[in-house]
Amino acid sequence: MSEDELIRYGRSLPGVIVDTVGEGSGAPQIAWGDSFFYFDPDDDPQNRLHPFTTIVTKDYTGFDEASDLDRPGVFRLNIAVGRAAFVDLLGYAPSQHAEHAGEFDYTQLDELLPHPVYAAQGWVSILNPGEWTLETAKGLIADARDLAAKRHDRRASH
Repeated sequence: MSEDELIRYGRSLPGVIVDTVGEGSGAPQIAWGDSFFYFDPDDDPQNRLHPFTTIVTKDYTGFDEASDLDRPGVFRLNIAVGRAAFVDLLGYAPSQHAEHAGEFDYTQLDELLPHPVYAAQGWVSILNPGEWTLETAKGLIADARDLAAKRHDRRASH
C-alpha cells in the first residue's frame, strides 16, 4: 500500500484529519513530507497536538535512523496502539522494550515491529505495509483512531 493509499484510508475514518506537512506549515523542515493522523471531529487545532498515526519518509539524523528510511521508496507507518495491544502484538510490555530492542531488524519491509524510538510509549511500526501486513495495518489504524476518540471524549467531558 502506498503512502497516498494509507492517507486516503485514514481520511475515510470518522473524525480523522491527515496533515502532510511542508514549507509554510510551521513544522520543522526535517518533517516536511511526513504525514500526521489526528482525531479532530471539531476542526480544532487543539485536537492536533498528538497524532495517533504517522507516516515518516526519511531518517531523522541523530535521532531516528534505525529503519534506514533514506532508501528509495521506503517509508514507515507508525501507529500508537497503546500498551495492551502492544503486549498482544509483540508479547512483552512497552516498558520492557529496551530489553528486547536488539531482537528486531528495523529495516525489514512489510513486517510489524516495535517503533524504534517510541516503543516504550506503545507505538508499533511497519515499513512499506504490503501483502503480509496491510490488513493488520488498517485494523491497527482504525483501533488507534478509536483510542484517540476516547481520549478526546474524556478531555471534552472535563
